[in-house]
Amino acid sequence: MIVTTTHSVEGREISQYLRVVAGETVAGINLVKDFTAGFRNLVGGRSGSYEKELVQARESALAELVNRANELGADAVVGVELDYAALGSHSDMLMVTATGTAVRLR
Repeated sequence: MIVTTTHSVEGREISQYLRVVAGETVAGINLVKDFTAGFRNLVGGRSGSYEKELVQARESALAELVNRANELGADAVVGVELDYAALGSHSDMLMVTATGTAVRLR
């Protein structure tokens, strides 16, 4: 499965646009990660625990996107965009959404 942010696949022609597909993931951030991230915010530096959570959420959303495209018989997903949002009353949940157009190629 080809997954690209571009609206075409170099060297291939899109023969059919199937439909918009999406993959969503909501991940919780726990108290220990919040504490260490808060400490990093005070002293400076990167929060490895948040970054790891973000990478896992993004990969999960992209995997869901690919699964849905495969169910349609797509060869590729073009025009992929990622969106991130904080959810929950204390913004303690992270939502990652991946969207794109499932297509068949020649």
